[in-house]
This record gives sequence, C-alpha cells and structure tokens, in this order.
Amino acid sequence: MGDHGEVDLVIFDCDGVLVDSEPIVSRVLADRMRHLGIQITDQECATAFAGLDQAAAARLIADRLGDAVPTGWFDSLTVAVDTALRAEVAPVPGVAALLQQLRVPFCVASNGRPEKVALTLGVCGLAPYFEGRIFTAAEVAHGKPAPDLFLLAASRMGVPPARCVVVEDSESGVVAARSAGMRVLRYAPDGSTSG
Repeated sequence: MGDHGEVDLVIFDCDGVLVDSEPIVSRVLADRMRHLGIQITDQECATAFAGLDQAAAARLIADRLGDAVPTGWFDSLTVAVDTALRAEVAPVPGVAALLQQLRVPFCVASNGRPEKVALTLGVCGLAPYFEGRIFTAAEVAHGKPAPDLFLLAASRMGVPPARCVVVEDSESGVVAARSAGMRVLRYAPDGSTSG
C-alpha cells in the first residue's frame, strides 16, 4: 500500500478529534476516582484512560483500587459525565468547516458509548454530518486497540481498508487503524503524541 493511494473514506474518532470532550470526561472521572480513595490527578487520568472502552477502563480502575468497583459506581459516573458534557462540550475548533469542505465520504468510529457519541455530536451541532454513519465499540466484540471497529466501519461504508484514512488522537486508535491495514493521521492539537 503506497502512501499516495486513493482515499475513498475518512474515518474520524469522536472524542478529542471531533468534540473536545476528553478534558471534561477526565476531570469527572478523576474526581469520582478520588472519591473511591484512588490518588490520581486529572492529567494522569487523561493519559491513563485515553481511548479506552468502558470494559478496559473498569479493569484499570479495579486494579488501582485493588478491589471490585462498587455496584452502581459506573452508572453514577455515566450520569455525571453526560451532565457535564451536555453543559460544557464544544466541537474541536475548525472541525465543522473541515466537514463542510470534505469531498470524500466520512464516518465516525468511536470506543465511546453510543449514547455519549450521540450526545456530544448533537450538542456540538455535528450530528447532521454523520447521520447513519456512526459506529461504536458496542457493535463489535473488541473495541480499539483491536481493528474490529475500523473494519466494521469500512465494511458498512463499502470501502476496502487500504482505501481508508483514520483520524485519531489516542495510541489505542492508532494501533487499531494500523492493525486494520488503514492509513492513520495522528491528531495532536497540543503537539504531544502521548495518550
């Protein structure tokens, strides 16, 4: 696969690429983890949990806690996260203009909960761009860093993986895209490549 082949599909990650949700989620998650007695800063939380699906995040929290996460904790976390996102989330600067100008089909492939993806895209006014073209880890056996989600998106959009370009900001997403045989553009707005 040459780096200059045709591109027939652009696959966007959602959190951190289309919507600036990660600082909000990290702040709420770190706060809730501190209430459990886990010492963690918002920044450490952002680094440790970037790109993880809920199952992987739950394992990491249980490991840090040294015990099972209390019953109902994730449900209350979900409510707190969604409340904060509804109030605060904004689109990544310039993304609406980019989507208006893009002349290649595009879609979203996110490890986020379907409800969270719909909420953030809706609040940010980006949902109309992705009508019927939103794919989440809930639809596959394994989320990122496994390639399953990107392969599902390409298949549903009718495009071979080699003709897809993925826009990602997390290491797990980059790994997933490469494993799927797709080109990947790493979005790092602050110039960093960590997370």
